[in-house]
This record gives sequence, C-alpha cells and structure tokens, in this order.
Amino acid sequence: MPTLALNKRAAYDYELLERFTAGLVLSGQEVKSAKAGQASLRGAFVTARTAANGRTPDFFLTNARIAAYKQAGPLPDYDPLRSRRLLLKRGEMIRLVGKKNEAGLTFVPLKLYTKKSLIKLEFCLAKGKKKYDKRRAIKKREIDREIKNVIKNKK
Repeated sequence: MPTLALNKRAAYDYELLERFTAGLVLSGQEVKSAKAGQASLRGAFVTARTAANGRTPDFFLTNARIAAYKQAGPLPDYDPLRSRRLLLKRGEMIRLVGKKNEAGLTFVPLKLYTKKSLIKLEFCLAKGKKKYDKRRAIKKREIDREIKNVIKNKK
C-alpha cells in the first residue's frame, strides 16, 4: 500500500478518535497524477451533504489538491481543488453523520494510498485541540526525547 499523500498536521491540530477508509471517485488523469505524487491533503477536510434522494448523505473530500496530469495536455476548466466524492456503504454513511452531529467533531483526511489498483482515503473522526493541548504535546515529546538521550548516553 504505497502512500500517495499524508496530512502530517492532522495529529498536531486534532485529537484523532476513530479511523475510517473510503474509496475515492477520480477521473483517469487525476488517478495518474495522484500516483505520480502530485496530490496534497494540506488544508483538506471531509464534508457530508444530503444526497439527491434526500435520505442518505454523500461524503466529499473538499479542498484536496490533485494537480493536472502533465502528459494529458492542456485541460480547460480543470479545477485541482474540486470536491471529490467518497465511496462508503449506506449504513456507514448514516452512522458517520450521527457521530458528526456530536459537538465539536469533524472529519479530517489522514492519508491517500493505493490498495491494489484502487485509490483509497483514510480519514478520521477528530476533535480540535486547544492551544494549551498543543503545548502539552510538544512538552511531552521534548521530555521523552531527553529521557531517550540520557538512557542512550548511559549505555
């Protein structure tokens, strides 16, 4: 499962609660571009919108950048930041909307990867961290690093 794009900032900005995997609807040239490493999840998020039938929601990856495939030639009206539909089972979509309605929770994309010939998105139900939580995480990481160095130097 080669990773095509990572959202490194997600773990810093959010408390990651539960992970999910979904397929992604892409055009042919977007697949080639993503597999060539031209995808970015920086600033991306997952949104839920009511579907045309009005019963089940549709999920979309919004603000993810997949650049135009260079070998495809000029592509008029191509938007690299367009919303891309996620492929989930109906029951899973309904369950996710219920979880999202809890206060302060959001869906954050973590990584874009391939599974066989398909492109999948791993996203997470997350809760935003406050500034003092981020400082606490940085302080804990520095203390762990110092302890590891002390143990390493004693050996």
